[in-house]
Parts: sequence; structure tokens; C-alpha cells
Amino acid sequence: MRIKEQNINKLLIVLLVVSAIVRGVLAAWLEFGNDEVYYWTYAVYPDWSHFDHPPMVGWMIQLFSLNLLFDSEFFIRLASVLIMTANTYIIYRIGKDLKDATTGLYAALLYTASIYAFVITGIFIMPDTPLMLFWLLAIWSAVRSLSLSKGRFFILFGLFSGLAMLSKYSGVFLWVGMGLYILVFNRKQLKNPYLYLSLLISVICCIPILYWNIKYNFASLSFHGERVGGGALNFSTFGTELAGEFFYNNPVNFVMAIIAVVAAFKKRLNLEKSAQRLILCIALPMIALFWVFSLTRPTLPHWNAPAYVSLILLSAAYLKDKHETLPQSIIAALSVLLITLVVGVAEIKTGFIPLDKHTAPEQIGRDDFTVDMYGWRQLGEKFADFRAQKIAEGVMNEEDGIVANQWFPLANLDYYVARPLGLRVMGLGWPAFLHKYLWINDERGGFHLGENYWFFSDSRYPKDPKTTYQWYFKEIELVGVIEIDRCGKPAKNFFVYTCKDLCDQPPTLSRFMASDAADTASRQ
Repeated sequence: MRIKEQNINKLLIVLLVVSAIVRGVLAAWLEFGNDEVYYWTYAVYPDWSHFDHPPMVGWMIQLFSLNLLFDSEFFIRLASVLIMTANTYIIYRIGKDLKDATTGLYAALLYTASIYAFVITGIFIMPDTPLMLFWLLAIWSAVRSLSLSKGRFFILFGLFSGLAMLSKYSGVFLWVGMGLYILVFNRKQLKNPYLYLSLLISVICCIPILYWNIKYNFASLSFHGERVGGGALNFSTFGTELAGEFFYNNPVNFVMAIIAVVAAFKKRLNLEKSAQRLILCIALPMIALFWVFSLTRPTLPHWNAPAYVSLILLSAAYLKDKHETLPQSIIAALSVLLITLVVGVAEIKTGFIPLDKHTAPEQIGRDDFTVDMYGWRQLGEKFADFRAQKIAEGVMNEEDGIVANQWFPLANLDYYVARPLGLRVMGLGWPAFLHKYLWINDERGGFHLGENYWFFSDSRYPKDPKTTYQWYFKEIELVGVIEIDRCGKPAKNFFVYTCKDLCDQPPTLSRFMASDAADTASRQ
């Protein structure tokens, strides 16, 4: 199909509208994933930064939900739905500025086909949502600063790069790429005062992160340092990383990125050299570094996905030169996305693919990762009746809250079970596993001796509170099982315990920070 120049704007509008509608429906229909519902706590308890990530994702949730006035899944994810739509237009404009409107349209189509872009940043609410907005704006500003040689675009690059870092630490790769490009290809920019003003603006944007980390003994930076620290050589984790990148970025996009990079190195890419070099300097170091990390420890494939998004611009330019009509590769990429969405959503909602073979009540769902996004609404409804019955029997009291020993499922229980009932959820466990809940505990008044709590153990992630909490409660008892069914079949079970009479004071934030400071001093 040949695309006429005058029809490009119409096609772009159709793409934006259809994409937004599909993602909006899925955002309202699907339950939160483990990470998403945890980031909801960033909006409930905003701070200058957080244990896991900088604060931007929480601020975005607050902004688009009107500070949680509307707190359904749709409104909490609304930032992702709208920002991904804006990102699609931004990458179109970058492609248009780099080459022409057709290149921009191809870039928008490939971006839409990216599973990372469409699902992870376009439906789910993650730190990557604001990261990709500011990442693309930073690249747009950088490209325009090179082509127009105007200082204001350099300043904008500094602003957007700083906001990207305020979204996720990996935003720093924008400056890594810019620095590498200047040192290798454009050293005259070292005399440009706008470069240093731009860098200063980025540093100012990061002040909230620095302030929070200084206040809490660099807890967040230490945590991420340990996640990418060294270890024994492990090619299986490297293979897992590559396989994840292949799927997350869409297999067609992944292959096209390789072809475009090779074409760029062979000087067969008809694109302005400075733009090519800048994009490669931003993308390739990020990809390479996470490959190195994956050789010694597990990594997550979306960590370097912004780099693959950057390479979409080169892929679009390559396709524009090779095809007079809409490339089959773009149609294939969009088809992969469509199949992934249909199969993925159907599996989450129906479980039509038998991923789990367990039949024992305490193991049902053990191997089915899709139930992580299914059954939480059902649990909340069934527990409300279960709890009312146990209170009527005198087993528990109205004021008794919920306790768990890890950030997951603390946040799931918080949003789907406790929030509708007005219950308090507290994190009782090893501080490093509680993450933000160590801070939330303080916000909610801390623990008090003699308190009673509900505890949930599900058949996918079984935990025995009689072992975990034997020192904290005088009485721990299994009082019931709540079955979560999917299409008439059991998907997983929740084993409900009562933990009564708290008899030992759990670790607090102040004690954790004091012990962390002591550990640091001893290592020095």
C-alpha cells in the first residue's frame, strides 16, 4: 500500500485514537500487576524520592487521578494511556525532523508495535511511563539543537534529561550518550556555554533524589548498586536477558534495530550523520552495559528498552529508503503486537492455556504467572464477607489490620482488600524486603504490642506465618481458605491466618537506618 503524503496526518490521527481507545479499555479492565499497585503507594504517600525509584511516577499518578480523587485502575493508569499517545506523536515528529513525514509515520507505527511501549509504558503505570516521555523529548531537543545550532534546544535537553532521571535512574544514559557523542564526534561543543547550563539544569532536577538519599543513608542508590553488582559468570542469565529483549521490544523491531545499526556502521543509512551518531551514542552503551550486568546476575529486559526505542528512529529511516509502499515488516510488527494482546489478555482472564499442572490446594497456580494479575478484586469481595463472619463469631475485631512480610503482596492487599474496608496494612518482616512499607509503617502509626492482624498466604507464593512470625505473635492460626476461580475453575487459593497478640516490637525505620549506618561505618 503506497502512502500518499497528504494522507499521513490522517493515518497518524487514526493510529493515535485507536491506540488510546484500546489501551484505555485494557487499563480499566485488567487488574494491577505487582509492580504497578506498589507504585500506587508512591501517590498515597508522596515523598521527594523512594526506596526503589525516583518520585515522578507517583507525581504522575497524583496529577492524572486528581490526587487519588478517582482511584480506580483506569485513573491510576490514565497517565500511561495519555503519555504513550503523546509519545507516539513525539517520535513521529522526531522522525519527520530527521528525514520526512513518512519516516515519522513509520517510527510511530514501530513504536506502537513495541510491547514495551504499548503495554509496559502505555497501559501499565510504571516509572518507565514518565521516563519515556522525557526520554523522547530529550532526544527531540538534542536533534534540533544539532540541526539548528540554537542554545535553547540544548537547555531543553538538560531539562528533559533531568526530568527523565527524576523518573528513573536510567535516564542518566541520555547524558552518557550526549557526553560520548561530544567527546568523540563534536568536541567543539565543549566550548559551548549552553552545554554546561544544560548540565546544571539536569543536576538541579535531581536535587530531590539527592536530598532523599542523603537523608536515608543512600538507601535507594545502595539497593540498585546491589542489583547490578558482580557475581559468577552465568550465560543463562545473559540468554534470558536477550530473550526478554527480543520479546519486550517486539521480535520484528528487535531484528530491524540490528539491521539499522549495521547499516549505520556501514554508512548505508541515508540520515544526517550527527543525528545517527547521537542516537547510537545514547542507545548502544545502555544496551551493552545491561548485557554485561546480565552475564553475572539476573536482569530485567525492560531496563534497556529505552535504547531500543531510540533505535526505532534509525529503523524507520532505513525502511523509508528501502520501500516505496508500507513495509511488510511494519505490518508484521503490528500483527505480533495484536496477537500478543489477544492471547495475553485472554490467558489472564480465562486461563485457556493450562500453564499450571498442580492440583493440590496449597499449590494451585504455582506455575501460572498470569494469576499475578487476576483474582485480587475477587479476593477483596470474598474476604469482606469472610471477615464479617469471623468478627461476628468473635474471632477477630473490627480494628484488626492486615500484615505481610514483603512489598508484594503488601501493596496488592492494601489496594484490593484493605482499601475498600478501611483497614490498615502493615509490613512486618526483614526491612530490605519491605521497601517503601518500612516508611509506610511509620506513616500509619507503627506497631503496638497486643495488636492482632490478618495474614494471607496464597498457593502461588506460599508462606508459613507460624515460621515467619513465631517470635512476634503469641497465637497464629489458619482460620479459612478463600478460593479464587477463573471461568469456573480454581486459579489459586488464599489461606487466611489470624496472628494475635503482638508480643515483640518489629524493626522500625529509625532502627533500620541506625543499623544501616552502623554497618556502613564498620565496613569503612
